Amino acid sequence: MSRSVPLILATAVFMENMDSTVIATSLAAIASDIGTDPISLKLALTAYLVALAIFIPISSWMADRFGARRVFRLAMLVFMIGSICCAMSSSLAQFVGARFLQGMGGAMMGPVARLVLVRATPRHQLVDAMAWLTIPGLIGPIVGPPFGGFLTTYFSWHWIFIINIPIGVLGIVLVGFALPNEQRNRPRNIDGPGFVMAGLAFALFAFGCSVMSLPALPPMYGIVSASLGIGIGYFYVRHALATEYPLLDLRLLRVPNFRITLVAGTFFRLGQGAVPFLFPLMLQLSFGLTPFESGMVTFAGAVGALVAKFVANWIFAHWGFKYPLVISTAISAAGILVMGFYVPGTPIPLMLAILVFTGFWQSTFWTGSNAFTFADIEDKDAGQANVISQVWGQLMFAMGVALGGGTLELAHRLRGGDSLALVDFHIAFFVVAAVGALGSLLFLRLPKNAGHQLLGGPGMH
Repeated sequence: MSRSVPLILATAVFMENMDSTVIATSLAAIASDIGTDPISLKLALTAYLVALAIFIPISSWMADRFGARRVFRLAMLVFMIGSICCAMSSSLAQFVGARFLQGMGGAMMGPVARLVLVRATPRHQLVDAMAWLTIPGLIGPIVGPPFGGFLTTYFSWHWIFIINIPIGVLGIVLVGFALPNEQRNRPRNIDGPGFVMAGLAFALFAFGCSVMSLPALPPMYGIVSASLGIGIGYFYVRHALATEYPLLDLRLLRVPNFRITLVAGTFFRLGQGAVPFLFPLMLQLSFGLTPFESGMVTFAGAVGALVAKFVANWIFAHWGFKYPLVISTAISAAGILVMGFYVPGTPIPLMLAILVFTGFWQSTFWTGSNAFTFADIEDKDAGQANVISQVWGQLMFAMGVALGGGTLELAHRLRGGDSLALVDFHIAFFVVAAVGALGSLLFLRLPKNAGHQLLGGPGMH
């Protein structure tokens, strides 16, 4: 198979990965331009992640029902329309709605790209093809922050979304020329009630948690919304346990290693989800850096992550899963804690070195946990396990943004004053680091030989 197929699919993955990181360095500029405060913009980050959590579970069904190539092109089109709407937004509500629309497209692009690649590639060439597809996932987070900061500083924040249009048009055209008409599987009946209940539960709970700390809205709005989300979630659990083929098969939580990876990973994601929101804002609002300068600082973590890709498999092959997972989560939490001690006089090279080091261990965690998730999962349940872990992960990242923004706003209110101060950011980092560290304690409960069946064979990918 020609490498053109994975590289064409990679245009969408690159667009999605870069877009999820470019916005972090532009939050202050966007907030100023649309007449809101930076904390309120956490709703836009949350909306994107919640859209991913809602629509990822039906991506494979859509591909089987309407054809993977057609759905993939439609997903790119929806993402592009969402990008145009983001650039045209003039209020918080419009921007949040546009980001949700982007998330709908993004939820389909990644999973369907992998599905198209699997169906279009001979098995003996699949590892090489997947490697080409994942390159944008490594490059996007490196390019995103400085590129977004550059566009915002020297042009306008609108360009971080407009730039998606030529990339998307190129991808749609090339997909039509280069990808084959694939054979479709017969789709099984979709769990319609489960999709509605799960989607409402995710959206209401995440929205409610974000709104509770918004300066512009009474906290009761958030409490009612989050409570409704929890209530609908309860009914979804009952529905899922009584349905033969539920949207998300919660019976898999009975598998011990899968359960502990999900629960411990929850605290890790809550901590890490807050950092892309808090750190660039602190650098710009409290340190006086431009969006471009803050982007040149924050991209260092992605450099460490890239380095880890070359040695993470070796680490797990030689040390097993338990201790590398404990160490990687502990170091990642410590990296967040250290951010709570940064002041404008902190040397930039020191911050860069710490970001590279913690980025390395964060990436090591992702490599290990992504494999360990399937340690005790039977082949027939692998698809469901993958969907559950992806959906839950996106939702917890959204909750991490809510946690970071909520703590920041609470610290600001308790201190008083008109604007955010450096001490407010420090308190937020301390709280978020403490939450993230809980994941390390939970991984300590793993047996020493946990996941041994995954080691000793071909390397993890």
